Amino acid sequence: MSGYILCQTKRAQTPFYIENISTNIYSLEELCYYVYHNLYLVDPSLINENLCRWIESELKLVSLAGKLRSHLGKYADAEDIFYPLFKEINFLSHEELKDLSAKLTVLNGESRLMRLKKKGDALMENGMYVNAIHSYQEVISEAEADLSSTEILEGAEHRKVRQYGYHNLGCAYAHLFQMENALENFRNAFYVEMDLEELKTYLIALKSVRNREEYEKTLEEMMVPQDIREAVSRTMEEFSHVENPSVNQKEIDDILTDLTRDYHRSTGS
Repeated sequence: MSGYILCQTKRAQTPFYIENISTNIYSLEELCYYVYHNLYLVDPSLINENLCRWIESELKLVSLAGKLRSHLGKYADAEDIFYPLFKEINFLSHEELKDLSAKLTVLNGESRLMRLKKKGDALMENGMYVNAIHSYQEVISEAEADLSSTEILEGAEHRKVRQYGYHNLGCAYAHLFQMENALENFRNAFYVEMDLEELKTYLIALKSVRNREEYEKTLEEMMVPQDIREAVSRTMEEFSHVENPSVNQKEIDDILTDLTRDYHRSTGS
């Protein structure tokens, strides 16, 4: 969290710890800011009795704590949680409220798997790579379990979510310098749907950490089309600007970050 927020309510002496991003907050304004910018990270690790007690005892907002407490332990639409927080201090402008409403409509219509996948994405954006790994592993596990019991169309959707899970899991591992795990997951992402964009991602990561002989052997074993080989070479050249580069970890991260951004843009995920 960054920037300045003008507090309208009491500032807590004891902070509330937001587990998902390992951050302390001291005011309702900070809580609202976090919630508004991280909708997919609002889960029982945040909305629980501990939060209600903190709002009640530290911020002295007894009524708000009661409203949130009434929804604990049972299903509630996202609006039931978000709007009481924002309305307490009129945190959002009219345009921001419209934007939030549109986002919540999308969120409420999504499957648990898609929400879980986007939770992982939000954790990645906050640099919480280990937590993101746990989310993506859960996505993959649930998608694989569901495949055996779904209809054909639903199975296709689950495979796509599973592919996203493997791809993003690979990116999370790459950010943690665990390139062997990253390679395994990029490879798995390709084999889910035999997606050539996923193959390109896998080969870029492979070429970054393997010697030329191993890389060439993999190309032959996987019978990689010539256009994909050329695309991989062009991408590596763009980041290296030198012949036969030794690519460092930051360059690998930059490549994977750009690929992931383009990948999500093209898939609409």
